[in-house]
Amino acid sequence: MPQFSYAGKSAQGGPQKGIIEAASAQAAAQALLSKNIVPISIEETKKAAKAGGGLDIGRLFEPKVGLDEMIIFSRQMYSLLKAGIPIIRAIKGLSENASHKRFQEILKDIADQLEQGRSLSSAMTKYEKVFTRLTISVVVVGENTGKLDDVFLQLALYFEREQETRKRIKSALRYPTFVLIALAIAMFILNLFVVPVFTQMFERFDTELPIMTRVLIGTSNFFVNYWWLILIVSICIIISAKQYVNSTIGRLKWDKFKLKLPVVGSIIERSLLSRYSRSFSMILRAGVPLTAGLSLTADAVDNAHMQMRIKEMRQGIEKGESLLRVSKNSELFSTLVLQMIAVGEETGRLEPLLEESADYYEREVDFDLKSLTAKIEPILIGFVAVMVLILALGIFTPMWNMMSAVKGG
Repeated sequence: MPQFSYAGKSAQGGPQKGIIEAASAQAAAQALLSKNIVPISIEETKKAAKAGGGLDIGRLFEPKVGLDEMIIFSRQMYSLLKAGIPIIRAIKGLSENASHKRFQEILKDIADQLEQGRSLSSAMTKYEKVFTRLTISVVVVGENTGKLDDVFLQLALYFEREQETRKRIKSALRYPTFVLIALAIAMFILNLFVVPVFTQMFERFDTELPIMTRVLIGTSNFFVNYWWLILIVSICIIISAKQYVNSTIGRLKWDKFKLKLPVVGSIIERSLLSRYSRSFSMILRAGVPLTAGLSLTADAVDNAHMQMRIKEMRQGIEKGESLLRVSKNSELFSTLVLQMIAVGEETGRLEPLLEESADYYEREVDFDLKSLTAKIEPILIGFVAVMVLILALGIFTPMWNMMSAVKGG
């Protein structure tokens, strides 16, 4: 694991220096904060940077730890800690019973780190792809307040809601995705196998073919003769698009574009706002400060455009503005949700009203998802109708002309 040299201050203001192991500089900062050390500078040591420069191919094929494992882990941790079982014993027991091999190894390593005297949150920072910043920060609060069992219950409920939302979106998009894939396969089969048969038949007749037929034959010939070129170009486009989207500017533009897509854009936006409201409510209930909570929520939203807006909200609060004002300036929220935020600030009940906001957005998403198929179906039917029309005009029109010529002769 990479090593970082740090300089910071203790809770009493005294200087602190040393070396810490962590998966990243961000993880190192979290680990130092959990030890009540405020980091001033964190730099990766040259030795660690050189060692970490190679590509670990084995990690590319590791099974991903998903929400199912995180839900089960959070639920079981809540039950075990609530029953008074020591945390090391609890995690060791879960590592032995975990069905996910990779997660089993992670839990064993965390248990070993706990035995060496590290806190649970600092042990989790080693696996930042499994335990998000939001998860680790909430666990830090649980450790400091002695309410670690309640924290895991909140995490379990949060992960369950997140999983439920993802399943609903996938279910709604399954039908249009299947239709589009079937259409793409049909186009390849028609151009590679069906149209060439009719082309051979038309070549036997020395007659001028309609323009639609010539277009169809030209497209088919291109597919037959240059299928390899189409394949190479498609792969290059996919790779280039992925690289662009993975870049900072590309991801920002793509995430902003997704929110403006017809039909599905509003669903994506409300789903993200639901995640924002629920995440923000959970970390505020756990006791995380408002500005730090906004930073963590920005990462949890998983949309670069919305993340930028939420960080702008945090900057506004740091300047002394109210949450209501920065929320209005962000132009992300509806009037109803802004009213909830205003009441929450006035009454000091911001967390439950953020939960209400999350429920409101989820109800909106549910309604849109139920009507999504009805909205997309006419578009798909129209697309199929155009394909059938082109095929009919291209193939059957010359056949009718030939039959008319034969009868006339």
